[in-house]
Amino acid sequence: MPSSAWAKWRVRAASAIQADQRFTPETTVPTKTARQTMTQTTRRRLLINMAATSTALAAPWVHAQAGWPVKPVNIVVPFPPGGGTDAFARPLFASMTRNLSRQFVIDNKGGAGGTLGASLAAKAAPDGYNFFMGAVHHSIAPSMYPKLDYNIETDFVPVGLVSSVPQVIVVNPTKVAATTLPEFLAHLRKNPGRLNYGSAGNGTSHHLAGELFKLQTKTFIAHIPYRGAGPALQDLIAGQVDMMFDGLGSSAAHIKSGRLRAIAVAGDRRAPGFPDVPSTAEGGLAGYNVATWYGIWAPKGTPRELITVMQNEMRKALNADDLKTLWTGLGTSTPNLWGDDFGRFVASEIKRWAEVVKTSGAKLD
Repeated sequence: MPSSAWAKWRVRAASAIQADQRFTPETTVPTKTARQTMTQTTRRRLLINMAATSTALAAPWVHAQAGWPVKPVNIVVPFPPGGGTDAFARPLFASMTRNLSRQFVIDNKGGAGGTLGASLAAKAAPDGYNFFMGAVHHSIAPSMYPKLDYNIETDFVPVGLVSSVPQVIVVNPTKVAATTLPEFLAHLRKNPGRLNYGSAGNGTSHHLAGELFKLQTKTFIAHIPYRGAGPALQDLIAGQVDMMFDGLGSSAAHIKSGRLRAIAVAGDRRAPGFPDVPSTAEGGLAGYNVATWYGIWAPKGTPRELITVMQNEMRKALNADDLKTLWTGLGTSTPNLWGDDFGRFVASEIKRWAEVVKTSGAKLD
């Protein structure tokens, strides 16, 4: 019998099964030829099973396109509110909540330099309703925390990059009089060990940026780790610590308000939205390039089709005019790094930071 005739019959069989209707293949199956040896009953059962299986296999993809999300989506942010991860997570997922009319819930799980939240996210159900918003810190952690119970490369699926901002050297203006990088370096060298810097925790980019700065400038500044950039910033503004090597995204509003003074952004050029803040290269510290990036992962085993839908919705939100304007105000631009390309970027960052940890001798405080 021609394959087209059987294909039409399979479609009718699947439709009847889904509609829970009585299907009588004896009156609809085309007549068998003499060479066909399979009995009509056996063939009928086989084709009905094939039709049902095809329908079941297609169901997740159809559901992903037509219905996701049908309930709130949980986003683990592994730091307390008020830090850089929060500064990008909240507007992004507020936009996606409006676009999809479903709640994207920010679940702050701070502690251990962001590794506590990552551990919890790695064990979440891979059902398309659990995602993890990590950061550069999670490419540093393997070199700083030898007993991690998760692997950022094998226990997660990379979804996409959300933003990348330079670190910025910020000081409390009531504690530090310097306004330029040369003045700041002169102050540090005249007062070794007198200043301290807060960080988002051991093994975070804030910590490693500080240790790299000390190594390259041959200065000493005491490190005070916090449970996230938010609490560290609060104490910096209050004068409890003297300075930070912060991600520009979380310091941006405080720099613009005057509560913090930006000495320089870490890199070769000035940051978008901050034309008056010089780069460290301009201040005489060439080669000091440190950025904090933020990205989204899904637990391993999350259906690929749901990840694809998530990526499409993220693209839509990130390329909207309101988020583009906001990202510029936070010192960054809209990224375009997704899936396996993002995964390869993370792998390269793990290698890079392993060298920085080894060279600087950074340790958990």
